[in-house]
Amino acid sequence: MCGICGIYDKSGKPVRNEEIEKMKDVMVHRGPDEEGICLDKHVGLGFRRLKIIDLYTGNQPMENEKGDIVLVCNGEIYNYLDLRKELIEKGHTFRSSNDVEVIVHLYEEEGTECVKRLRGMFGFVLWDRKRKILFGARDRFGIKPFYYFESSDRFVFASEMKSILTLKEIQREVNQESLVHYLTFQYVPEPETILKGIKKLPPSSYFVLKNNEMVIKKYWDIEFNPQDKPLSYFVEGIREVMRESVRLHTQSDVPLGAFLSSGIDSSIIAALLSEIKPISTFSVGYEDKDYSEMEEARQTAEYLKTDHHQYAITPEEYLKNLAKLVWHFDEPVADPSAISLFFVARMASEKITVTLSGEGADEVFGGYGMYRGAQALDFYRKLPEKAQKFFSYFTELLPEGTPGKNYVRRAMVKLEDRYVGNAFIFEDQLKKSILNESIPFVPFKEVTKKYFNQVLTQDEVVQMQYIDFHTWMTGDILSKADKMTMANSLELRVPFLDHKVFEFAATIPTELKIRGKMTKYALRQSFKDILPSEVINRPKKGFPVPTRKWLSNQLKEPVQSILQDSFTPEYFNFPVVEKLFKDHLEGKADNSRKLWTLIIFLLWHDIYIKNKAF
Repeated sequence: MCGICGIYDKSGKPVRNEEIEKMKDVMVHRGPDEEGICLDKHVGLGFRRLKIIDLYTGNQPMENEKGDIVLVCNGEIYNYLDLRKELIEKGHTFRSSNDVEVIVHLYEEEGTECVKRLRGMFGFVLWDRKRKILFGARDRFGIKPFYYFESSDRFVFASEMKSILTLKEIQREVNQESLVHYLTFQYVPEPETILKGIKKLPPSSYFVLKNNEMVIKKYWDIEFNPQDKPLSYFVEGIREVMRESVRLHTQSDVPLGAFLSSGIDSSIIAALLSEIKPISTFSVGYEDKDYSEMEEARQTAEYLKTDHHQYAITPEEYLKNLAKLVWHFDEPVADPSAISLFFVARMASEKITVTLSGEGADEVFGGYGMYRGAQALDFYRKLPEKAQKFFSYFTELLPEGTPGKNYVRRAMVKLEDRYVGNAFIFEDQLKKSILNESIPFVPFKEVTKKYFNQVLTQDEVVQMQYIDFHTWMTGDILSKADKMTMANSLELRVPFLDHKVFEFAATIPTELKIRGKMTKYALRQSFKDILPSEVINRPKKGFPVPTRKWLSNQLKEPVQSILQDSFTPEYFNFPVVEKLFKDHLEGKADNSRKLWTLIIFLLWHDIYIKNKAF
């Protein structure tokens, strides 16, 4: 795992060494072990390395035999041994045993199509000196980040946005449309970022920059193809692809372990990893048992006989580290569990350098509780039209929070008009009132509609999965996984997001993903022989954090200070925000997620726009 950066000067001016030095050194946490620079007149490439595979000869930038192709890559190529063998048989000479060197030689053989052969997580850029082509790509699911900035004079890229911001010509101006979407999603949906001019290369995409023109192409897509086969077929298939994926993800020359929560996803990874070798596992939680998974995780660790470590986070240290972690995030991401991820990564980094984790299982196998709602709504939708209208009219007369009110609302509204993924923070009407009137309003459907259009013939569960793959998973799940682990120089691998695993899971019909109140049914049945029944049947908790209680108690005064000292009237209406906080303190509403979304943005704005120290 590493950090990459670079500059392509379209005017032909030489790239200065000090520019690349600054870009790479601000990401030292991504690669504290080694570093490298390649300058070739108007092209400069920078690299920071965290040693994982080939500890002695695997530094980058990496060249081919002739030196006319140069590569910087952040990530891991899990099928590199097979590719390496194939390429050697074709006459290629390798100078290292590092996994990413296969990209250089595969490009020589297949050009830009080489990316389709790679099985792994990556963000890379390759400079073809002979053809004067800059070629880069991002992995299929967006596990690894890739930021870029393009103007008439330059193309700049990096693993982190803060690297690009070291350049003097980059203006730090908030993208107002992105801010509006952030209030809905609690992150900025790709390919945009919170800053004007800086974008993210979409997952499953590559770019070619030639003759000063950049073209982006998609090389793979998420496709669902349910098959009419028995449960036994899928159980056997899931076992096979998951065991292979975990085995490939264990390739490492440094210590390796796993994160472990109370849930089925991390438990499966830890169990399959334990079949290969003894491992260490790591969990964090809170003193408040209602928001902690440590006890359940400890019991699973005892069952699997792992070397288990756990840590209880206090609200004081949570707040103490918050500003630093906002800096690490590059952009505002208002998922409270991200901070939990930082603490478990910090603890794990004292013992290991690589960790496996369960991210992606919910999207791949249908694990979110919201997916159950599609089947629950069928009862209402089968009622006569007159009955539906009567219940709709009657329930609107009931007070907010009355059981059944939101159920009827959801049933009466099309999925594409209400579903934005797992986080829906500010609904459009409240969003309009909280924003300064000078901010142009953009409905959330501007983000989601294009994805819904791709799966109109699929059932609602598949539609929700597809939306989550393109929004929630990349913008929240994978973003926090990368940034919080790399903040601690720890590589995180996600075996559920191997594209071979997805391609098999995409054939599972919805009735075998959701069975009654149980999500991920086929996945759970596949591993009931290696995990206790209480783990197999345990509902998802999802890294809970007691922010609701904290905002009314331990964090009350610090939050009041942030709202007063860091408030941005150019974006928000203070009376509306003040009322949100007041209603929360008085117990009139649980506004914790809304308040947290605002707090994270204000801290980000202090650090990245006002340049305040943290």
